[in-house]
Amino acid sequence: MGICVSKQRDSKPNANGQKSRNGVHAPIQITMSPGYAAQLPHVTPLGNPQPPIHKTNTILGKAYQDVRAHYNLGSELGRGQFGVTHLCTDISTGQKYACKSIAKKKLVTKSDKEDMRREIQIMQHMSGQSNIVEFKGAYEDNDSVHLVMELCEGGELFDRIIARGHYNERDAASMCRSIVNVVHICHFMGVMHRDLKPENFLLSDKSEQALLKATDFGLSVFIEGGKIYKDVVGSAYYVAPEVLRRKYGKEADIWSAGVMLYILLCGVPPFWAETEKGIFDAILRGHIDFESQPWPSISPSAKDLVRRMLNEDPKKRITAAEVLEHPWIKGGAASDKPIDSAVLSRMKQFRAMNKLKKLALKVIAENLSAEEIQGLKAMFRNMDTDNSGSITYEELKTGLARLGSKLTEAEVKQLMEAADVDGNGTIDYIEFITATMHRHRLEREENLYKAFLYFDKDKSGYITRDELESAMQEYGMGDPSTIKEIISEVDSDNDGRINYEEFCNMMRTGTQQPVKMF
Repeated sequence: MGICVSKQRDSKPNANGQKSRNGVHAPIQITMSPGYAAQLPHVTPLGNPQPPIHKTNTILGKAYQDVRAHYNLGSELGRGQFGVTHLCTDISTGQKYACKSIAKKKLVTKSDKEDMRREIQIMQHMSGQSNIVEFKGAYEDNDSVHLVMELCEGGELFDRIIARGHYNERDAASMCRSIVNVVHICHFMGVMHRDLKPENFLLSDKSEQALLKATDFGLSVFIEGGKIYKDVVGSAYYVAPEVLRRKYGKEADIWSAGVMLYILLCGVPPFWAETEKGIFDAILRGHIDFESQPWPSISPSAKDLVRRMLNEDPKKRITAAEVLEHPWIKGGAASDKPIDSAVLSRMKQFRAMNKLKKLALKVIAENLSAEEIQGLKAMFRNMDTDNSGSITYEELKTGLARLGSKLTEAEVKQLMEAADVDGNGTIDYIEFITATMHRHRLEREENLYKAFLYFDKDKSGYITRDELESAMQEYGMGDPSTIKEIISEVDSDNDGRINYEEFCNMMRTGTQQPVKMF
């Protein structure tokens, strides 16, 4: 939902950094993120499965669910323009989360609803990153959409900066690395954030060692190759000059991160005025003050990085990957601890699945809409560096290294073999989507139903040994011991075949036996 650039924080943030905003069109403020959906719709067991009933009036595109069946809602954490956030507790585990409830009556236009769905899709797509707020699940009833997410008790980075004034260089380098890591992962995964600012970074707890986590992807979009973006969105102090000129791309996120670094080092924004127009004029003039205190005592290397991030020409501006390799970042306080990215963690999970589940996910991947696989398509292009239409072992190894993963050649080979379902030595487009798509796709009953019917050729309501063997031999996977192993693992009622409920349980819970990853 495009918005006019907001000029100030207009209400006290809550524990998850949510607040209402001024402006002609405010974004839907949904803070959420990675993880798998908590509970999924119950499936009618046995016999011939019925096609899923489509609720045409739902926002999430799935059956209504009562969030209170899974979570106890507690005290109010905050209230914004679009909804209320409550502390909530998982009934089964006792784990505490935040539940943001958005009143459906506030989602007036078709665009409002599309923007909300897109934000959920982006957060599901980005799932699994250590510097992004964990998403637990989305629920919808007659009145509201409820989003359950990680509870970040350390508050906003904004408030931490206000309290400290500014950071020393070592701490600023560490913080900048976390911020730019989010930008790097977003861009690699085909997402432009468009609203990076300290208010949209939360601290996991109140300690000095708290993890920094990005939130609020309400203005984010999937990057479309070759598209020039024109809508002016973001927040005044952090908006890039090319955004004001209505001709921009993902480089605008680096500018915003550069403004944040400037503030971390000196406590004030680089472009300041009493009015929004004055701020925009200052941004377009582009003069950056490195003379006032404390800049004379700040290292040349730190100033070099700020200048590169705030280069007025987006084409000459440093990239996220280059920021992470900058000497000031690498020498300042940057940890060399490898980051288990979402791509890597999903491929590891895919490796651990039985072959029936791998094939079923391939069927689901082949039936996803262009909109649903937008981000995955961008990731595939980023790894397929020779544009051959398939990812080789070397491309996979290089791509995972660019995402911060430090794997041995043997480990990369194991992932390669797992994702290469047809065994031809490369990972094609559909195989890549199969291995890396977020498991939220399994929330949709119609996805599971289509996958089940792919195997249940005679529409009996059961996958027989012969049907399983036939489907798997198509991919050269159907040796008798594998088929026997799958049926014994999935066939919970021991009747020698797999019914729809057993199939859905397998798809939603993963392998039942622990599998050594690496």
